[in-house]
Amino acid sequence: MGDSERVSGTHAFLIGTPKSGTTWLAATLSQNPNICVSNPKEPNIIATHKGTFSRSVEEPDWELYESFFDGGGIRLDASIHAFSCPEAPGRISDRFDDPRFVLSFREPVSRIFSHWRMVLDSGEAKKNGVDWSEFESAWEDERLRCDSRYGSSMERWLQKFPLDRFYIIDSSDLRTRPAEVLEELEQFLGLPQHDYNIDMSRNSNSASRRRPMSAIGKAVRLVFSLVPQMIKGPVVRVLQKRDLNIYNAPILSSAVPLLKAQEEHYRICEKTVSEEVQLLSKLTGFESKGWMEKQN
Repeated sequence: MGDSERVSGTHAFLIGTPKSGTTWLAATLSQNPNICVSNPKEPNIIATHKGTFSRSVEEPDWELYESFFDGGGIRLDASIHAFSCPEAPGRISDRFDDPRFVLSFREPVSRIFSHWRMVLDSGEAKKNGVDWSEFESAWEDERLRCDSRYGSSMERWLQKFPLDRFYIIDSSDLRTRPAEVLEELEQFLGLPQHDYNIDMSRNSNSASRRRPMSAIGKAVRLVFSLVPQMIKGPVVRVLQKRDLNIYNAPILSSAVPLLKAQEEHYRICEKTVSEEVQLLSKLTGFESKGWMEKQN
């Protein structure tokens, strides 16, 4: 397919938001033979936002993009930083005839706090030369703030697409009514019903799964990296299919403390997130289920 050719048929995009259950949702949807989830989950080809820190103004490499889909059914691109990218709506509008968008919104301050902790725990902030050790200074960085600009981002998308192209949920729905959400998504995408194996403990990207490796763990990882791909490949695929991570063993890694956003974090973010949630509700009719009360 050439760079200038339009893509016909339905193409789905799980465009946001980070730390809102999208890893679990994409993995669960991949069980459906009528849905082809991109591999990797986040191609990060279309949007200029390639992650928390990475940005690129280069035009999308559509040939490379095509290579991330292997299988039949409706394609699902789960590049979750696309929602906050100013260029993504126009690029998708110019390329795809029938795009459908899935959005999972989480209470914004807890989302921001979780995102911030993930970046610190993973060492990503340090790798990118920024000091996010203090929440307040991290919040001043637009690269953390932009993914919680729910209303401003939604406004851009609605300039290109009608509201009925979006399936919007509160991320808490993934925990409280997962079967209903999956059924609604199938209806939204025009697919027959599929019998999913719903396991909330698997395929998530929660803080409890981000375990710093011990010296032994690092040594094991080094040794395993030296094993030829043709030998370790089948083992890795079996482990991935069963959502098993050998490095979670206590001897190879240690647990991280589970922290939650406190009153001070709500105070720091209150003005911006309040305005953004109000705008989102005005644009879409989305009900925030007591989010604003949590900030008071």
